[in-house]
Amino acid sequence: MKNILVTGAAGFIGANFVEYFVQKHPEYNVIVLDKLTYAGNIHNLDNVKDKITFIKGDICDFEFVLNLFKEYKIDGVIHFAAESHVDNSIKNPFVFTQTNVVGTHTLLEAAKRTWGEESQNKFVHISTDEVYGSLGEEGYFTEKSPIKPSSPYSSSKASSDLIALAYKETYKMNINVTNCSNNYGPYQHNEKLIPHMIKLALNNEKLPVYGTGKNIRDWLYVEDHCEAIDLVFHKGVAGERYNIGGHNEKRNIDIVKLILKRLEKSEDLIEYVEDRKGHDYRYAIDPTKIKNELGWYPKTKFEDGILKTIDWYIDNPDWLK
Repeated sequence: MKNILVTGAAGFIGANFVEYFVQKHPEYNVIVLDKLTYAGNIHNLDNVKDKITFIKGDICDFEFVLNLFKEYKIDGVIHFAAESHVDNSIKNPFVFTQTNVVGTHTLLEAAKRTWGEESQNKFVHISTDEVYGSLGEEGYFTEKSPIKPSSPYSSSKASSDLIALAYKETYKMNINVTNCSNNYGPYQHNEKLIPHMIKLALNNEKLPVYGTGKNIRDWLYVEDHCEAIDLVFHKGVAGERYNIGGHNEKRNIDIVKLILKRLEKSEDLIEYVEDRKGHDYRYAIDPTKIKNELGWYPKTKFEDGILKTIDWYIDNPDWLK
């Protein structure tokens, strides 16, 4: 039985992935590592708590991480753990460099020392489309797009991507980097757009929208993302970067209005506020590579996924608190 380490699994995407993975792959022992910062919620793992080994710890603590690799005989890593809120990165950028860059480097070095160079054990580093910067009205990010991050958050993720790929080139390790578009679905922290707006609307509070609200994001249902990561973990070619996108481009303001309509709330709750510093205009991913090479495609239409997501938060009001 193989032992897989999943970092940041008490967070949004990580928790969804672990729930998906343990059901699909009972042949693995899943070891979950999470620091349980404000964005990590141990109750996100309640549905699988009897099927995993949970460890609280910091990915930046090298001796701790190295000992964990040895004690649990880790055979593979899927690395979600990261600081991810752009606004927070603008206010406190150093934390993002520490967690996202140093933390990722710590995991890679622990893997190398435990597995040895040229190991075939898989290490998948989960990243974001924000490393590519901003698009205009047309075009898509591909795996060959230049790296042009705009915020301390995206810069820290771009740096960690490059370190991961460098370990593949230098030490011939079996490493992949995935860059996804905006995820949505259950368990997302309410600092993010969709759950934040749902929470405010349910409380009849003002919904702050940056600038004109016309910034565009490509939305990906989290379960579709989990399937893609599973494929990369099992079939990804060493050293390759895979873009994972939903082909669901929506303006922020349209998302907000859809939420209000579903909750039968007035659009008078919308309040336009000063735009975010360095606010990228548009993200859009071309997922052709992962579709052609690994057979993945997004199965969830945005119109269906957003309704499921809103209903989940309605049914779980205590979670939003």
